[in-house]
Amino acid sequence: MRLPHLATLWLLATLPLVGATPLQEKVRAWRVAHERELVDEYREFLAIPNITVDRANIRRNADFIVAMMKRRGIDARWLTVPSPNANPAVFGEVRAPGATRTVMFYAHYDGQPVNPSQWAPGWEPFAPKFVTGPAERGGKIVESWKTGQPIDPQWRLTGRGSADDKAGVFTLLNAYGALAAAGVTPTVNLKFFFDGEEEIGSVSLREIIAAHREALRADLWIVLDGPCHPSGRKVVVFGTRGDVNLHLTVFGPKRPLHSGNYGNWAPNPSQRLVHLLASMKDEAGRVLIPGFYDDVTPLTEGERRALAAIPSVEDDLRRDLGLAQAEVPGRTLFEGFTLPSLNINGIQGANVGAQAANVIPTVARAVLDLRLVAGNDTQRQVAKVVAFIKSQGWHVLERDPTDEERARYAKLIRIDAKSGGTNAQRTPLDLPLARAVVAAVQSTVDYPVVLLPTLGGTLPTSTIEEMLGVKILTVPVVNADNNQHAENENVKVQALWDGLETYAALLTMR
Repeated sequence: MRLPHLATLWLLATLPLVGATPLQEKVRAWRVAHERELVDEYREFLAIPNITVDRANIRRNADFIVAMMKRRGIDARWLTVPSPNANPAVFGEVRAPGATRTVMFYAHYDGQPVNPSQWAPGWEPFAPKFVTGPAERGGKIVESWKTGQPIDPQWRLTGRGSADDKAGVFTLLNAYGALAAAGVTPTVNLKFFFDGEEEIGSVSLREIIAAHREALRADLWIVLDGPCHPSGRKVVVFGTRGDVNLHLTVFGPKRPLHSGNYGNWAPNPSQRLVHLLASMKDEAGRVLIPGFYDDVTPLTEGERRALAAIPSVEDDLRRDLGLAQAEVPGRTLFEGFTLPSLNINGIQGANVGAQAANVIPTVARAVLDLRLVAGNDTQRQVAKVVAFIKSQGWHVLERDPTDEERARYAKLIRIDAKSGGTNAQRTPLDLPLARAVVAAVQSTVDYPVVLLPTLGGTLPTSTIEEMLGVKILTVPVVNADNNQHAENENVKVQALWDGLETYAALLTMR
């Protein structure tokens, strides 16, 4: 008999707590025996620059992954499309004797841009090092491991992609390697898809799926990305938020002006831009753009129950981050994931610090990051923001203004929407295949696994679901304080080791 709402999943998530399973013991023993070999390979992988638009190095990464897969006995190849600027996806497949289900495992190997000058001294984006902890907490570079000292599982490994998301590639392939070495056969047919464009919105994914549709069919996709619960608890995630960026440019005088000679007369584009941005949200964190929340799909009863069951992290996070209160007092971190957001990624006008000068700049720029939830649509959400800006008296352009437009309009702004964007995707919590996933993850820990209705970040899950008609779950393994997308990115060594056991359980789930 099917239990109502989420009862089946709640029972799975509160199964009797267990010690290490025989499978875990085999994986752990293999990992301990090969620890230094694994670390050496991962450091070599992290040393290859992986900025998405650096196509030569992206192809080096793809080749490295193919070689990793072939060393483990996985049939692997690039998936390419005719578009000249498309980065390759790496695909692999393993048929399991007697298996009746096929599971696709997705991770990405490209990374966000870096500014090496912002990294801590000695911490380099593509020269991975062991450190004693996060840079913000005084983490120091460790050299003693080179002389044979055991690798402390509480150390961190630094480098762009160390957590987001080469960790997904590394842990999955080594989970499979551990099973193969132990003579354990997967219970499902396995497919592997490693994306080379996730950090720019997986812009070639539609073309790749259209060209390789049969190869990419599966009963379920499992995404290996995102962080665990901030407490370190393992999670199973049932959705992702969408995302679209808006680039704003406000125009001032045609040349920079002396702020004393022209201040109080020539409009300052930086001042006007910050005034516009401030008008978009109130002091309680609510977006004031009309209709911004109107088309949000309400949470189901089960999703509300899942949110209520998530362990509280807010007090610890405030202490760790040095915050007196959250943007919206009383709202939990994970409740915020279920609402659309408007974030200012960056603002740029004239110089600051040692380069500051007394000027009125010619332009001021900002980048807005709009996160979407189920019910939102990227183009509708962009249109709401543009309509609001127009209502504030701005003349909106999609290019730089002409002299005639400068003379005619007092408030000129250029708006560039990052092409496409990605909508949100949400999988029902009572999806039958989710029972096997939750049970597999639960088998690896002695506490209830956290069931999260949606991830805070964005992945190309809506495109995958739309084009392949398949449901998607996300099973992260990395530590939440990993500085992904920022300077000093790192992954806790223990998170990698735990990830091997988590993914080995998924490869053998019932």
